[in-house]
Amino acid sequence: MDIETYMEGDTLVPFLICYYDGINSYVYGLWDYPNPESMILDCLSSIFIRKYNNYRVYFHNMAKFDIIFLLKYLVKLVEVNPIIHNGKIIQIDIKYGPDNQYKITIRDSYLILLNSLDRLSKAFNVDNPKGIFPFLFVNKDNLNYIGEVPRFESFGDKISKDQYLEYSKQFTNDWILKVEAIDYCILDCISLYQILNKFSEMIFNLFQVNIQKYPTLSSLAFAIYRTKFMKEENIPKLSGKIAENIRLSYTGGAVDMYIPQPAKGSTIYCYDVNSLYPSQMVGNHMPVGVPTYFEGDITKIDPNAFGFLYCNIKAPDNIKHPIIQTRIKTEAGIRTIAPLGAWSDWMFSKEIENAKLFGYTFEIISGYIFNKENIFEEYVKILHNLRIEYPSGTPINLIAKLFLNSLYGRFGMMVDFEKIKIIHKNLIGTTSKFEMNLDSIVDEIELEDYVIIFYRDKDKENNLIEEGLGHNVSVGIASAITAYARIHMSMFKNRPDINLYYTDTDSVYVDSPLSNALIDSKILGKLKLENTCDNAIFLSPKLYCLRTVEGKFIYKSKGLSHDVELTLKDFEQLLYKDVFIEKTQSKWFRSLELGKIEILKEVYTLKVTDNKRKLIYKNNKLIGTVPYIINEKKEILNH
Repeated sequence: MDIETYMEGDTLVPFLICYYDGINSYVYGLWDYPNPESMILDCLSSIFIRKYNNYRVYFHNMAKFDIIFLLKYLVKLVEVNPIIHNGKIIQIDIKYGPDNQYKITIRDSYLILLNSLDRLSKAFNVDNPKGIFPFLFVNKDNLNYIGEVPRFESFGDKISKDQYLEYSKQFTNDWILKVEAIDYCILDCISLYQILNKFSEMIFNLFQVNIQKYPTLSSLAFAIYRTKFMKEENIPKLSGKIAENIRLSYTGGAVDMYIPQPAKGSTIYCYDVNSLYPSQMVGNHMPVGVPTYFEGDITKIDPNAFGFLYCNIKAPDNIKHPIIQTRIKTEAGIRTIAPLGAWSDWMFSKEIENAKLFGYTFEIISGYIFNKENIFEEYVKILHNLRIEYPSGTPINLIAKLFLNSLYGRFGMMVDFEKIKIIHKNLIGTTSKFEMNLDSIVDEIELEDYVIIFYRDKDKENNLIEEGLGHNVSVGIASAITAYARIHMSMFKNRPDINLYYTDTDSVYVDSPLSNALIDSKILGKLKLENTCDNAIFLSPKLYCLRTVEGKFIYKSKGLSHDVELTLKDFEQLLYKDVFIEKTQSKWFRSLELGKIEILKEVYTLKVTDNKRKLIYKNNKLIGTVPYIINEKKEILNH
């Protein structure tokens, strides 16, 4: 299913909705209706029939687009039960018909195939690849337009000039908006149908797993692992206090800026690690079995104790690039930093062993000990071999890449889902009182005559979702994998033979070439040289620019639209203290409550931040950073 919209002022307005059921296509256009509401209601009513009982309806990018327009109409027609996790609609279960005996499930195909429809069409080589359409041309007054092909600019950045000229050759003042819009929308529906069919067949042929049971990529990856690769049921389902404690060790990747700018004449080498997380899954032991709690220094009894330990930590005073992360509370919120000083925290035992090599000391207070086993080797090797065997851009290569990178996070997923009720306002204060505990209400969203109520049961176990999303989580696995990844990246820190300018989760930026023994683009965990640069400026995590020796300008600015252009001069200005740059960008504002999407202008401020390390200035110019120092209360001492 797919919806097309036009802009009216700052607001997107649906003017066409189509679906394809594998045999026939169905079209509902504003040409035949007085307003979008009647068009959408008529379309939705047409699928709530016995014929489509137990069907699954897929939209590509449903959670961020289509459902915004549909939800307030769905509640008028049928019983709606959405599953929402971290503010994102995962799927919508719908009951309808006499006594609600029929069921349809609405899902977002983007959550299972994380790519644009255009790229997926090419990768899966579908019979009906995604078309082109001048979506910027349409407005409420020209829906019946017939004439010349709209200007190239009307197609946005979706096609090249050559593609536009080739497309225009098909018409001689006989381009019909209605026809082209319908063809484009229907083609998207058919393309998505064919992609999902091919994807389903490939997954079943490779792994004998039915994708229809799983709404997200991570849940599908987990099902494949459990079905084909999990030897025994030895992965602990962690919940309660154990899960809460171990989750404190789950701090993610290390991203830091150390030196903002190289000296003139220096060369910056940009290296990425091949599949960092899978590379750590394939060769390392994971925490399995039933955990055992202990108090005191377990290593005095068992020097090889394996698990998660609560420790008093002391960082070495002279370490340039601290390798142990912790979360601290600040007025600006929670930060994850790699500090100096002394504090207490939960840590993975292997990361403790590695940190001791850098001069850290630990006093172990308590913790949980696990058995250890290499549980992912076969899974990772088979998928990695598929990536090597099949060229980039082919479906199996894409599938293997998606599954390699999607499994680990599934183990660390927060499974305490909010429950949801959608009820008519007239029933507030009656039905709601005996169907849920009003004290547990988290949020409410009004949908005209209805209200979405987000709530939690007092018994947290009742908030856990099983079907396709599952309570089968083990945060210790996710924490161990990310800890192993930080251990791997620590080999590039505090080395006397290189100057380290910037690190991301799986990349390093240095001013000396690294040993050829570390480099191989086909081996998991080895490096690949992404760029060689004659200029670079690193300002903050996720804010930097590079100029390659070939003259290509590359920049990263998290939060700023890719449509907004930045220059080397912009980054040079930001090196100076208190300088900031304001850029205007278009931002999408979505409202389930109002059932609309607005695209509004927003001023985005670019500036250097000191969220991760203390900034060092000389003559008001940024020249370096040093680690923060914290105390036992995790208070920063050297602001």
